[in-house]
Amino acid sequence: MRLSPKWLIDMTLSLLILVMFAPFMVVILLLVKFTTPGPVLHRQVRAGRHGAPFCMFKFRTMHVGAHAARAALADLNEADGHLFKLRDDPRVTRVGRTLRRLSLDELPQLFNVLRGDMSLVGPRPLLMEESDYEGPARKRLDVAPGMTGLWQVSGRSDLPWDEMVRLDLHYVANTSVRLDLAILARTVPAVLTARGAR
Repeated sequence: MRLSPKWLIDMTLSLLILVMFAPFMVVILLLVKFTTPGPVLHRQVRAGRHGAPFCMFKFRTMHVGAHAARAALADLNEADGHLFKLRDDPRVTRVGRTLRRLSLDELPQLFNVLRGDMSLVGPRPLLMEESDYEGPARKRLDVAPGMTGLWQVSGRSDLPWDEMVRLDLHYVANTSVRLDLAILARTVPAVLTARGAR
């Protein structure tokens, strides 16, 4: 599998994107570092292929202690299923709102792709406890999680949990290089229009 077309696309495009966005990533790093106290990168254990845990990287978009404050906001959750989404989440920093809207907070996940933890395209990796569910949804774990996927280019946070699972299962059942390239092509306008971003 190491020399599969999907792996070659992941490695080639990830390196190209990292080179192209390196100056932006330096600017983002400085903005996060000097606008709010705390680490620049947010590290979180997520479920990878077959449920194997891995540490996913993102630029930090929330204030320190945000995870502990989530319980107090549970009644305001605007998502269903295993997702937690809040349009005006008070835990998100001012810089973080812009990073999230443009999906720039996810650029460090390119290193996850280069490490083999993730793919450019696949189901979004969930928290370990969120991935511990029964039924057909576990089929999402049959492939490597991705930075983008059918869910992201079809509405992201605007879609309910069941629709996200349906799209992910469609991807798992029909995964191919052609489908990956089609999703990558749709990712650019989805990010630029910030459709479903929160």
